[in-house]
Amino acid sequence: MTDRAQIHPSAVVEDGAQIGAGCRIGPFCHVGPDAVLGEGCELKSHVAVAGHTHIGPRTLIFPFASIGHQPQDLKFKGEVTRLRIGADCIIREGVTMNPGTVTGTSETVVGDRCVFLTGSHVAHDCIVGNDVIFSNNVMMAGHCTIGDFAIISGGAGVHQFVRIGHHAFVGGLSAIENDIIPFGMALGNRAYLAGLNIIGLRRRGFSRDEIHGLRRAYRLLFANEGTLKERVEDVAAEFATHATVQEIIDFIRAGGDRAICTPRDTGARETSGTA
Repeated sequence: MTDRAQIHPSAVVEDGAQIGAGCRIGPFCHVGPDAVLGEGCELKSHVAVAGHTHIGPRTLIFPFASIGHQPQDLKFKGEVTRLRIGADCIIREGVTMNPGTVTGTSETVVGDRCVFLTGSHVAHDCIVGNDVIFSNNVMMAGHCTIGDFAIISGGAGVHQFVRIGHHAFVGGLSAIENDIIPFGMALGNRAYLAGLNIIGLRRRGFSRDEIHGLRRAYRLLFANEGTLKERVEDVAAEFATHATVQEIIDFIRAGGDRAICTPRDTGARETSGTA
């Protein structure tokens, strides 16, 4: 334990824990013996860090967060599994994050610069990319994959094994049971694809040409004619030099345990405000 860390007298930091330079551990926190806190981390108060948990530099954790306690999987029998959280994350009050399981990947991974608002949950064996935002009370089941810059709005529930592509947007209180393509916007219970995350694309600096190409490809992919597999091949050929469209094609081709989330109505009409 470095002498440069600031640890409140009421906090419990068990022998073996690795605490980086400049860390601040507030009142009534508990850090287990196998935990690693990178330099400059701060645990505000009443934070519990357990298990083989590695927290990256400068991550800020607010009161009553439970980080690294055993996964909520009835098959778990105490095996050594891990939780890895990246740098510069913000983890607000009451957030829960669990390590992996041996029936999964044995590891849960959270990227850099992510924000998890009050009461959100990251389950076992999930992979969360960089710059992801979970709003309040987002519920994510096990084995999910969330791409970079995805935003999941308050109260949304994500079914186990779901993939959410990067730059995707999930509306509040949505129930996500199928995979959401990169750049897609999903809404509702059960969620349907409601167009592209145009506002998010503009904020992230995508060019006008890129956005127009994505909109045209979206309409072709989810048109009425032919099967999705046929439309994927047609779009892949037509947009062979369009890198962002190819990211959607690669996502669909890769497949997963869940189906692809599709528009509710025909003709791939985008909802008001997204175009």
